[in-house]
Amino acid sequence: MGEQPSVKRKKAAKGSTGKAVTKTAATEPAAKSSAKTAAKSTAKSTAKSTAETAAKTTAKTTAKPESHLAMVRRARRINRELAEVYPYAHPELDFRNPFELLVATVLSAQTTDLRVNQTTPALFAKYPTPEDMAAAVPEELEEAVRPTGFFRAKAKSLIGLSTALRDRFDGEVPGRLEDLVSLPGVGRKTANVVLGNAFGVPGLTVDTHFGRLVRRWKWTAQEDPEKVEAEIAAIFPKSEWTMLSHRVIFHGRRICHSRKPACGACPIAQLCPSYGEGETDPEKARKLLKYEMGGYPGQRLSPPADYPGKPAPARVE
Repeated sequence: MGEQPSVKRKKAAKGSTGKAVTKTAATEPAAKSSAKTAAKSTAKSTAKSTAETAAKTTAKTTAKPESHLAMVRRARRINRELAEVYPYAHPELDFRNPFELLVATVLSAQTTDLRVNQTTPALFAKYPTPEDMAAAVPEELEEAVRPTGFFRAKAKSLIGLSTALRDRFDGEVPGRLEDLVSLPGVGRKTANVVLGNAFGVPGLTVDTHFGRLVRRWKWTAQEDPEKVEAEIAAIFPKSEWTMLSHRVIFHGRRICHSRKPACGACPIAQLCPSYGEGETDPEKARKLLKYEMGGYPGQRLSPPADYPGKPAPARVE
């Protein structure tokens, strides 16, 4: 009799343990089911998100391509818009005659127009004519153009083109493309700068800024400057070529930069198929603006009267 309560306690303990085991066993399938449901839900949500992204990408990729006529119309509208934004667009090299513009343009390779403008006053004071520059001591000319970089090659080109002007063109800069490109160190870009701005002969200046922007705007896919020039020349009337060059180059230097374009501050964003490659937040984009657009000095020491910015500093830094 004395052992019965102990037996009952063992049975009770056994029953209690059994219930606990049964309860745990019962909750495991429920937990697994809940986890499985959550996993399915997450997977479904992720799949939906991926599908939506893929659908958007596909829609963008499979959108009807722009016709050539539509591209031409858009290109000409961009030119008109830029004419309103930059009514003061101009060559950003200081010059007083065709010879100075020719020399300054040769020096502008691989450097800024500002650095050239800071260098040429002393250069032209010492070598004002082709005859003077043709007779220059190479080492002295190299030292004079050193701030523009690649000074040995540039000095060689300047002596070569000055000698050619003296010997073949009576010391005068010719006003024909075929004559200009025959001069040492003078290519089509330099020739078009001189023709358009010193002689009033329309020309397209395909520099790095111009090439970058016309490709971003899908006016051309060409990389070679001469092919770019040919394709853009076919889009615009010849009378627009010189000013179009200035406007595009101005926009490339001030807003549509190479590494981080200021898309959020761009006045032609609605016409640009590459919108979004740069900063789209308006406030952040405004901080990226350069020269007069950002409230800073320009590149010319003696800018045109209608230029809204400040003259560049004369000191070479």
